[in-house]
Amino acid sequence: MNPEYYYYGLAAMLYLTTCWMFAAVRWFHTCNEPKERRRYIWPDRKMQVMCYMCSVVLVPYAINPTNEAAWLLMKSYFPATYYFYTGMLLLCYAATIKQWSRWKSISWLAASIVIATMLFPVLNAWLPFDFLSAKGIQFWHYVITVESLLMMAFCFLAMLQVWKWIRESNDANYSNPDDFPVRYASIVLVYPLILTPLLWPAYILDSRQVMAVLHILLAVFNIVLLITVMPAWRRNYILPSTADDNDPDDEVCHDAHIDELIDQTALEIRAYVEDQRAYLDPHLKVDDVVAHCQLGRTYVSMTFQRRFGSFASYVNGLRLAYYTQYSADHPDETKESAALASGFSSYNAYYRATKKS
Repeated sequence: MNPEYYYYGLAAMLYLTTCWMFAAVRWFHTCNEPKERRRYIWPDRKMQVMCYMCSVVLVPYAINPTNEAAWLLMKSYFPATYYFYTGMLLLCYAATIKQWSRWKSISWLAASIVIATMLFPVLNAWLPFDFLSAKGIQFWHYVITVESLLMMAFCFLAMLQVWKWIRESNDANYSNPDDFPVRYASIVLVYPLILTPLLWPAYILDSRQVMAVLHILLAVFNIVLLITVMPAWRRNYILPSTADDNDPDDEVCHDAHIDELIDQTALEIRAYVEDQRAYLDPHLKVDDVVAHCQLGRTYVSMTFQRRFGSFASYVNGLRLAYYTQYSADHPDETKESAALASGFSSYNAYYRATKKS
C-alpha cells in the first residue's frame, strides 16, 4: 500500500475510535449519585450512542483506503449524514428540555431519507461484489447531493430553533440554571460552520487528503463534545452562568428612600414567590416576578441582591424546604417525583441545589 494511503486509513481509524469511545462512555457511564433514574443525566442518551455507532459502516475504508467502493462510501457519508446528525443532536436534547414535540416527527422523516440514501453505498462497500454499476454510481452521486442539501436545510432549521432558545435562555434569569444547555448547544452550533469548508470539498473534489484532515478535526471535536456532555456535577462549567442580572444603574443612590423601596419590593416578592408558591414553577424567572409584581426590573434585581442573596438561591431554598415537607407527607413518592413536585426541573437540579445550600 502507498504510504500516503496508509495515513488516510490511520486518520479514518482515529475518527472511528473516538466515535466508538464516545458511544461506549455515553452508554456505560452513570454517576453513582444520584442514580435513581439513568435517563435524566442526559436526555436521549441512546440516540446519541446510536448516531456515533453508525460510523461502523466506514470500517472498509479504514482497513483498505485504496478500495474505490469504500472510498465512495466514505466521501458520501459525511455530506449525507453529518448535517442530519448535527440537527438531531441539537434537537434531541434542546427540544426535550423545551418539551417541543414536533422535533421527533421531523427527525424520523429525516432519518428515513438518510437511511434510504446511504443503504446502497454501504452495501456496495461491504458486499464482496460490485453492488452498483458505473452508471449506478453516477446516478447515486446525484441522489446523495440532493439528499445532502435536504439535510443541510434540516440542520439549518434546527440551528435557527436552538439559537432562538439560546437567546431566550441568555435573556432570562432562570431559577433552575440547567433549564437549557447553553454551552452544549453553542458548541454543536459551531461545528457545521467549521466543518462545511472541508466536508463538501472532500466530496466534490474527490480528495482523500481533505478527508484525512476532516477525520482528524472530527476526532478532536468528538473528544471535546464528550467532555462537554459529562454529568453536570462533574462538569459544572457546561451549564449557563447562574449569575444574577447586571448591577443596577450606577446612578441609583443608596439612600434611605432606596432602602424603603427595596423593603417594599421584598414584601411584593415574598407575597408572590412564597405566599402564592410561585417557586413551584420549575421555569420561574426574574421576568415572571417583575411582570406579576409590576415593579421595575432594576429594583427587583437590587432587592434579590440585597435581601435574598440571589434569585436562584432564594427560590431553590424555598424548594428545598418544600421538598423536605413533601417527602415527609408522601413517603411512598420517589425522590425524583418529590423533586419535580417541589419545583425542580429534575432530580439533578435538586441535587445541585443541595450542594449549594
